[in-house]
Amino acid sequence: MTVDIHTPIRAECLLPADEGWERPRGAEVQEVVRRIGLSGRALARVLGLSEHGGRQVRRWISGETPVPYIAWAILCDMAGLGTIWRGKTLELGLSGVDESTSADDE
Repeated sequence: MTVDIHTPIRAECLLPADEGWERPRGAEVQEVVRRIGLSGRALARVLGLSEHGGRQVRRWISGETPVPYIAWAILCDMAGLGTIWRGKTLELGLSGVDESTSADDE
């Protein structure tokens, strides 16, 4: 039997950079990467990282290095979480966002 466990994304990780954005934890980065369904290397190419960018994605997931806002915003958009830089995210219940903290939706 396979158990499919998803990590909730905190609402404050889905805010515009100048409106109280908090950096995602490694598990949250991993969840967004899982939702996208591409390898770290493929994501690195999409983000325009160097040929060793897959290693950078792994560092974000491990929490070794914080993910830059712009990379996080693109990943969230690719994962279907909305255009966070515009303050537009999906409704909390639909996106798998951690509902214990909430952000105002448009």
